[in-house]
Amino acid sequence: MIENEELEFKSSFNDSVIESISAFANTNGGRILIGVDDNGKSIKNFIIGKESVQNWLNEIKNKTQPSIIPDVNILNIKGYDVVEIIISEFPIKPIAFRGRYYKRIKNSNHLLSVIEIANLSLQSLQVSWDSYVKQGFNIDLLDSGKIDRFIRRVNENGRFELIGDNLECLSKLKLLNNGQVTNAAYLLFSKDDIEYSVHIGRFKTDTFIIDDKIIKNSLFEAVEQTMKYIMSQIKVAFEITGKTTQRTEIFEYPLPALRELVLNSIVHRDYLSPIDIQIKIYDNRILFYNPGKLYGDLTIEDLKTNNYHANTRNRLIAEAFYLTGDIEKYGSGFRRIREEIANYPTMSLIFNEVPNGFEIELNYIEQKIITNIERDLERDLERDLERDLEFLNDTQIKILKLIADNPRITQKRLSEIVEINDRNIRKYINELKKIGIIKREGGDRGGYWKVISKK
Repeated sequence: MIENEELEFKSSFNDSVIESISAFANTNGGRILIGVDDNGKSIKNFIIGKESVQNWLNEIKNKTQPSIIPDVNILNIKGYDVVEIIISEFPIKPIAFRGRYYKRIKNSNHLLSVIEIANLSLQSLQVSWDSYVKQGFNIDLLDSGKIDRFIRRVNENGRFELIGDNLECLSKLKLLNNGQVTNAAYLLFSKDDIEYSVHIGRFKTDTFIIDDKIIKNSLFEAVEQTMKYIMSQIKVAFEITGKTTQRTEIFEYPLPALRELVLNSIVHRDYLSPIDIQIKIYDNRILFYNPGKLYGDLTIEDLKTNNYHANTRNRLIAEAFYLTGDIEKYGSGFRRIREEIANYPTMSLIFNEVPNGFEIELNYIEQKIITNIERDLERDLERDLERDLEFLNDTQIKILKLIADNPRITQKRLSEIVEINDRNIRKYINELKKIGIIKREGGDRGGYWKVISKK
């Protein structure tokens, strides 16, 4: 046996036992074996007095708030008596030991901060901070234009239908509580800047700051302003493939992945913390610091999988962004990020728990400067040719390949290469257009041919 998040050994009963009891009660429950040394072996001279267990239970009851009365068993392990104390996860948290609060992490007890105590209390009550009324803030301080845009986006997205005036719609989503503004409504629709910031900057080194900005907009606007700043600071490569009339922009990082990270920071940050969201853009990496630890029982190992169950710290805020289509179902964001960066061969996604928060890093070894357009076009063409081979003659296939290699090729040039007259070239092209394999984009001058998939 070894000590872990649900098992602890004690050589005797003392205050540290009660501390562990409170920690187990605030986490997932556990067991304490008294009369066992640190190596998990029974102590030979451990003696249980006639009234010992009852006295211990009374002491546990008196020193915990709310009072805990655990289950106790006397075991015989290899001929020696051992007291087993079993603690279930307590339904109403947090449990205090002498006015201090602990949580079990791995094989030790950790003293909770004020913010962690508040979060634990909210979790046990099945409510979130953003559902509480924003003190000193009334409906007149909400921006009706922002509310109108939100309602329109919700209805356009189709996940929910909002009918009625603004106050009725916000009440339906519980963003108003008996006519009073919730913390969520304040953060989403405040006329003025909110008291929480996104502090973002471009760094050459940790101490050499090239540029920085503080964004204090309400949340939907903060997402857009943050993305706008990031896009202004990251590098862009341009690719011209010859298959299209326009150049292809290849951003240093996949923009959908960056947007997911920005949304994660703004939607799921701990708003009980006064610390800013911090985004640092370096030459080949970008860091996102979120105030607040991972929420609930979520771990870094969970985030590396695609099948974890996510709880949300800010339920009303998350629901608002879900209804507008900005986020998908809870817990799917990191899966989409991994899918996006899979197209960036040297890019990595790293998670770190840091003091008072959580950090996510995107980095790469070599910047991506080419796309898979050429390869994809060739693959599509090969697939189409295989599919349509029985319907195309040799001349049609030859014309199709020439058009795929040079979308701007003229009918005159096709006639010269294929060695048939202009009239027959037009005939073959019309046949290819009719069966849906090619189409013309633009006019005779400045236009081009496009090979398309016939599905």
